[in-house]
Amino acid sequence: MIMDKDPLVYTYEIGKGKPYDYDYGNRQSNQNTSYPFCDVAHLENIFRREGDKIWLKNKYPTLQDTDQTILIESSDHQGDISTYTREENQELMRFALECFHEMYFSKKYRSVLWYKNFGPKSDGSLTHPHMQIVGLNHKDGYQDIGEDNFTGFEVGKSGDVEMNLSAYPVQGYQEVNILTKHNQDLDIWADLIQKGTQYVRSVLSHGVDSYNLFFYPLNEGEGTCCKIIPRFYASPYFVGYKISQVDDADTLRWEAKRLKGFVTGGISL
Repeated sequence: MIMDKDPLVYTYEIGKGKPYDYDYGNRQSNQNTSYPFCDVAHLENIFRREGDKIWLKNKYPTLQDTDQTILIESSDHQGDISTYTREENQELMRFALECFHEMYFSKKYRSVLWYKNFGPKSDGSLTHPHMQIVGLNHKDGYQDIGEDNFTGFEVGKSGDVEMNLSAYPVQGYQEVNILTKHNQDLDIWADLIQKGTQYVRSVLSHGVDSYNLFFYPLNEGEGTCCKIIPRFYASPYFVGYKISQVDDADTLRWEAKRLKGFVTGGISL
């Protein structure tokens, strides 16, 4: 199989006008005191809205040959999946999955990517809670991702949902996978995503200030995997050679057991 190695092309002229409220050196000069996602009355090109959850076209489409959209999660500027109520998070995950499926099953794109940035090391620009759903017109965004990236040391199962610590991470070291194999038991799936983000922020490595969520369609969209990747400064092996690293098996078994103890405080696995 011929691999497409062409990078995504970033349009700098558009990017330099984006607002930032993380401190990235001289990007701080672009800081917007009005916070655009809080100014709901002036949002444009809205595709779907449910309560304070809004799916709309990205005002700053910096990536060429793509269709970029934003999903505003909440009106709470300091909100996060780890801090929403259980019901709020369940509603958010159902809404976001519906939006993703609308683009994915439209068949307009070679691939559709759905992800979330949180924290200063996640490559996010705005702190207001949001996700991104991006259609790639001609690029397969999943060509370097395999089924093994979603397997690992089991934390637990409940109905259609499985949680594990990846034995074959995309980047490393400890990546949490939460799979719904047939897009069923979505409330349990959402609960485990929430518990996973809480674990990453409060327990893993004594608390991590940044993470990414990546969502992958399984079996042509029949199922979905959410991968939580804690963000540290990337290993030079990954930066220079695209070689991921993973903790040794004994450590991952211990971490999976510790994660299960954290999760089962409110969920039966």
